[in-house]
Amino acid sequence: MKAMAGVLLARSVPLLILLLSCSPLALASSKKPAVVARREDIPFIKCQVCEKIAREIHSLVRKKEALVSPKKVSEFQIIEIAENVCNLKKEEADWILRIDIVEKGDKLELVDQGTEGQCNSECKTIERACQEVMGYSDTDVAEFLFKSKPSVDVLIDFLCNDLSKACVAKPPPVPKDRLPGEPFVAKSSKEAEMEKILKSMEGMPGAPNMKMYSREDLMNMNNFGGGEDDDEDDDDEEDKFPANLGKVLRKKDGHKKDIKQRILQGISETKAAIKKHTHQLSGKLKNWLWGKKTGQRPSKAGKAEL
Repeated sequence: MKAMAGVLLARSVPLLILLLSCSPLALASSKKPAVVARREDIPFIKCQVCEKIAREIHSLVRKKEALVSPKKVSEFQIIEIAENVCNLKKEEADWILRIDIVEKGDKLELVDQGTEGQCNSECKTIERACQEVMGYSDTDVAEFLFKSKPSVDVLIDFLCNDLSKACVAKPPPVPKDRLPGEPFVAKSSKEAEMEKILKSMEGMPGAPNMKMYSREDLMNMNNFGGGEDDDEDDDDEEDKFPANLGKVLRKKDGHKKDIKQRILQGISETKAAIKKHTHQLSGKLKNWLWGKKTGQRPSKAGKAEL
């Protein structure tokens, strides 16, 4: 029973978190100033963003092909990749989290840091530039990839020169009075884990309310990524769980059998009572009909008198 209680508690915690996340207290405690894109930086990075989009889509499609092999990747699956590559809420856009905008002379360069960082204004700026580049071209890119199977360089030329025109002209020089962006801050493994959980829950009924909590709030909750003692206790409970579950199920099964026997016995007794009652009624009706019949028959003496 203790193990069953632990399972019920484990299932109740996410629901409790979702309910609490809807409360005004949760909204007030976790609300932070919104991070916005620096739109003035987009012209300086648009071409580089376009090239990275093409490389990322090409790479994701190749990974998908390896995953579903020997089957072929459908055009719909490629469209889905192209649609999500600029949406930070989706895994396909995780590449944006690795990019740092670095100022070099009168240019801005996109540098891949090899690890995911905190999403601040630079991250939002890249996402916005990505969305401007793709526009409504996701289906065109997907169709081109599906039918032509192009190399990375051919895809870059198709997206950045033919479709979006992002690389047709050279980017303008960066103004000398531009305020530098924030430094790149890598995420901890715990933060990355929480982000993946939230992204995997995206689209589930009620799950979006989880975002009302900040990453720090969720990571500081008790038992998230618990310690070794918690793991040992969980292992003990897991070892005991099958036996305890068997006892509970047997008890429930026995209880069900008792109820079934009682129902069957009740039906049998009812049938017997109805049969007995019907027999009695039948006898009374027969006697009544016979009495009525004999009462109407005139006696011999009566006939003689007539």
